[in-house]
Parts: sequence; C-alpha cells; structure tokens
Amino acid sequence: MSETIQTDGCVLSAMPIGENDKRVVLLTRELGRISAFARGARRPGNPLMAPCSPFVFGTFTLVQGKSSYSVQQVKVLKYFTELAAEQPGVYYGFYFLDLAGYYSREGIDETASLNLLYLSVRALLNRHLDNRLVRCLFEIRLLTINGEFSPDIITENEKLFGPVSSTTASVIRYASSGPMEKLYTFVLDEKNLLELERVTDRLLKRAIERPVRSRIILEEMKNK
Repeated sequence: MSETIQTDGCVLSAMPIGENDKRVVLLTRELGRISAFARGARRPGNPLMAPCSPFVFGTFTLVQGKSSYSVQQVKVLKYFTELAAEQPGVYYGFYFLDLAGYYSREGIDETASLNLLYLSVRALLNRHLDNRLVRCLFEIRLLTINGEFSPDIITENEKLFGPVSSTTASVIRYASSGPMEKLYTFVLDEKNLLELERVTDRLLKRAIERPVRSRIILEEMKNK
C-alpha cells in the first residue's frame, strides 16, 4: 500500500503533463525538494488546479509511490496571486523560487530555506521596501543557510569585494545571522544600497559559476 505523507511546502514550478495533469516541483519542510504529479490539475474545476501553481504555500498531502509522489490535496496557506500584477516584482519572485530550488536537495530538512522564501516573497509586496534590497538580503541569507557565506569571507577577500563601508558591513552581518522574521524591517539609502548590490553580486558570482536563467531575465526586465 502506498504511503500518505503530509508536509508543508511551496510550489517552485509547474509544467503540463498530458492533457489534464501537472508535474510540480515542491520545496518541502521535511522532504526537501521533490517532484510530484498532480492528476487532473489542468482540468477546469479540479481542486488541484489553483494550488498546484508557483508561489503557492501550504500543506501538501502526498502519496509516495515506488518512484514518484502524487499530490492528493493541498491546504493553502497563501497563494500570492497579487504578485502577478507587480512589475518587476513577479520576476524577482520567480528568481527567488529558482535560486531556492538550485540550492535545495531531496531528503534534506529545508525548514530554514522555506521560511526564508515565504518571508522574501511577502516582502516583495511591501511597497516601503526596494525590491533590490529584498533580493540582496534573500541571497545573503540563502547562501548562509547553505554554507556558502559568512561575513569573514568579505574581510578575507578584500581584493575581490573592494572597500566596504561600516553600514554595508553591518547590513551583511545582520542579513546572515539576524532574526529571520525581522530580516525585512529596514530600508537603505541609494548609496548604501548600490554598495550592497555590488558586494552581493560578487558573492553570487563567487558561489555560482553560471547565473540561473531567471536572474538573467530579471536583469533584462529591470533594464527595459
């Protein structure tokens, strides 16, 4: 008999399969990043149609088969449908989903990354926050969670990162180790934000050989 599992998670991506089904990639708290089939999720009126879409956070009831999972039910916490109307906010959101997926793995507890993703997508809807700041803080914290960053890296690689002001250094330190629930509770002036972007961009290039595709699209949309 197949095992039924409940796990909190987020839909990172969804693609059509056949005439009526979807294949979704989920970032889950207990199971890590997994793929699952949602039978009938493309059929109008099917209860899985809306929940099996990117940016949906909730509790997923899954059936584990011999080689894959199937989505049986979703208790939705948040759809984030309003993000679709935010330009270029929605492109930041897709980038966040992609980068979280890049670092996540199956069979690993992804509680920290899932919580960060939820708070970061929500922050994109805060009109008092600059999306560029949200991106930098998200990247720094995600790199820290995955063992790719500590503030010492900047001081030990001054030739790579260049001079860093005390304000930017404090922001980076807070982003890497401050309370996650208070990560998006401040703003920066343009000068310090530009410096933070410069440092964070170099951090990403140091950690990832090739930028994820959605980051390239994001930059193209910002420049239009």
